Amino acid sequence: MQNKPQMVEAVVFFNDRGICKEMLFPEFEAVLDGVVNLQEFADRQMRAVFLLITPRLLIRAAVFFCIDFHEDGAADRGWNIPLRQLADRTGRGPDLGAGPIRLACRSQCPVSWQQMHLWDPRLKDADNELTQLRDRIARNQLGLLIEEEVVPPVATERLQMVAEDAWYAGRQARPAEATLADQEQRQKAALLIKQQRQRIANLERQREEEGARLREAASAQQEQLHEQLRELQRKLQEQQALNASLHAQLAAEVEHFQKARDEMGAQLRALELNGQQEASALREHSERETESRVAAAVAELKEQVAIRDVELAYRNELDAQLEEEIARLTRERDELAAQAEGMLLVEKLAQQGVAFTAYHPGIGHLTLSLQDIQRYHENPTAFVAARCNVPEEQYRQWLQHYQQPACVAALSSGERCAIPLDKIDSPSRFVIGVSNCCARHKVAEQRTGS
Repeated sequence: MQNKPQMVEAVVFFNDRGICKEMLFPEFEAVLDGVVNLQEFADRQMRAVFLLITPRLLIRAAVFFCIDFHEDGAADRGWNIPLRQLADRTGRGPDLGAGPIRLACRSQCPVSWQQMHLWDPRLKDADNELTQLRDRIARNQLGLLIEEEVVPPVATERLQMVAEDAWYAGRQARPAEATLADQEQRQKAALLIKQQRQRIANLERQREEEGARLREAASAQQEQLHEQLRELQRKLQEQQALNASLHAQLAAEVEHFQKARDEMGAQLRALELNGQQEASALREHSERETESRVAAAVAELKEQVAIRDVELAYRNELDAQLEEEIARLTRERDELAAQAEGMLLVEKLAQQGVAFTAYHPGIGHLTLSLQDIQRYHENPTAFVAARCNVPEEQYRQWLQHYQQPACVAALSSGERCAIPLDKIDSPSRFVIGVSNCCARHKVAEQRTGS
């Protein structure tokens, strides 16, 4: 008895160059069970397609999935995707010769939690994955049984002549044929719209992933700037706390000095009262002793007052210095914030492909890299002179000569000679005192130099 061809299940693997391996589904199950290892796929994640193939070598369903392989070529033990269920439950896809196929991929997955294990084929390119699958299956390298469609001949005795009045019945059937053609056109249009929607969904997902990456980078940069600002604020608070502590210490010392002076005054007044009550014999002695003690105390107090005045002046000077330091740190913080914003804008422009170009005589147009912009902004003349391999002063005098090629030597009347000269186009060939002087003053300059 001859075997009748049936629907066949197969698995096809893709690499960067296209289809790299194909096998029947029982062979793929042996790979999943660990019976067979695929060394060519060792330590890689492979893209694969599960196919349902008709006896006429046409594709009826396709499931685009991913599978990981270990270092020894064995398939991942945890891999478990219901390929047959996905192929049965998924939506319609392109027509590969046997009508619209059933297509399951990342953008069209009937089971949402399996979506992350699938991948999307290209639909725009002429040589896309679906075209490659159709052509490879048509070659029948898997050795499938093919059902050849043979139309049996009709026996002569079964042929009958149609009545003459029914010869033109075909003209009446044309509207039905037109209706079928319209339905086919509508189905093709619906399929094309579905493919376009799938392509738009892929582009939208790529745009969202790119936007998420950019937002993450911007958030990291903003967090870094916030961290720098918090550090500057912390230093400012520490400086303010130190300043307040010094003010409090100075106030305490002034209060202590005032209290000591009041106590000394009270002691002097007490001595005065006690001296008046003592006997007249001891009054003079007591007064002299009191005066000497008062003089010593006054001298000591004056010395302490002078010391306190010096300390107070030092404290005031220190307070002024601290306030200036706080103001300077505040300005530096603002400048750093402004520079960070400016450099962030310049970096974004550079990442977007914007080129910074400047024109200077002697070197022409300069294309500035992101590292050269700060140095060029600080001193453009020195930057251009360094690019021309000449000193800055030589480039300045050459630029003056290039703009006005005339003798710069001074006459006895104090005016410039101003005799027209030949223009030197290159700064490296310009010699100060020679290239910018006429023949008479050039000789005088060389004589003076020698």
